[in-house]
Amino acid sequence: MKEDCPLSSQVPISDSKSILKSELLSLLKTYNCYHEGRSFQLRHREEEGALIIEGLLNIAWGLRRPIRLQMQDDRERVHLSTASWMPGRPSCHSREQPLQDGSVTALEPNIQSTKHRAESSRDSSEALEEDEGTPQLMRTKSDAACEIQRRPRCRTPSEAQRVRRHRFSINGHFYDHKTSVFTPAYGSVTNVRVNSTMTTLQVLTLLLNKFRVENGPSEFALYVVHESGERTKLKDCEYPLISRILHGPCEKIARIFLMEADLGEEVPHDVAQYIKFEMPVLDSFVEKLKEEEEREIIKLTMKFQTLRLTMLQRLEQLVEAK
Repeated sequence: MKEDCPLSSQVPISDSKSILKSELLSLLKTYNCYHEGRSFQLRHREEEGALIIEGLLNIAWGLRRPIRLQMQDDRERVHLSTASWMPGRPSCHSREQPLQDGSVTALEPNIQSTKHRAESSRDSSEALEEDEGTPQLMRTKSDAACEIQRRPRCRTPSEAQRVRRHRFSINGHFYDHKTSVFTPAYGSVTNVRVNSTMTTLQVLTLLLNKFRVENGPSEFALYVVHESGERTKLKDCEYPLISRILHGPCEKIARIFLMEADLGEEVPHDVAQYIKFEMPVLDSFVEKLKEEEEREIIKLTMKFQTLRLTMLQRLEQLVEAK
């Protein structure tokens, strides 16, 4: 971090590094010019003197092992426990049947107000707005819960099942009981909306929650993979959106990959420059290195032999002097 600049003019890259705000804004301008007319342009604002950048971040799947999707999310569990129909119980979609004596609990004032609104309102759009304001988490298991769970229309069991099962798809792969464990296609791209204050761990958590992935964020890591094959791991204290801007907008040069934390490995630049060569070329490099190594060995051997002879001659001279 540069000490001659005030902290308000710097933007943190990680816990120990930062960049001048003016430099980052210049890189951001170049980034937005590259994505002009597309949804990947980034917006920025300042809050209490701090620069905040937000927008979509592309992340490529680079997994080698399969992931597991959650069987049920929390919202689905609530709907299944409160809105399921059982024989002998009044339908959750009926709103005009009177309640039996003794079935009303502490929710009775809410039920009466709900009935009054339903009788006085004839506009279906107004009824829909009231449904959105109705609490979804019930405090009782009595039949009163069915009266509060008002719906604009009845759904068939197949429609309700389809609505409950709808989730984001991972490159066309939707949730299914038979295929809940699978490996995303390597190099396929997804995106999440993040800001420049979100760390690597927070971005990982957001991405996994988007697709209801059961695996924890500690099992994964984000890597910046360059066209040359160089691979750098983003630390937990780094900010992926800032790293994306620093590496430029072109994803042919550098991409952010999601990989396993234990399988992914960093590839330095010195090693990456040889990755794209064919095996015959690499074999010729190895042969030349071996020849150079043998020449160095011969040179060092002759040098130490010369020194040894010099030391022996000196010892002989000292013995003769005595």
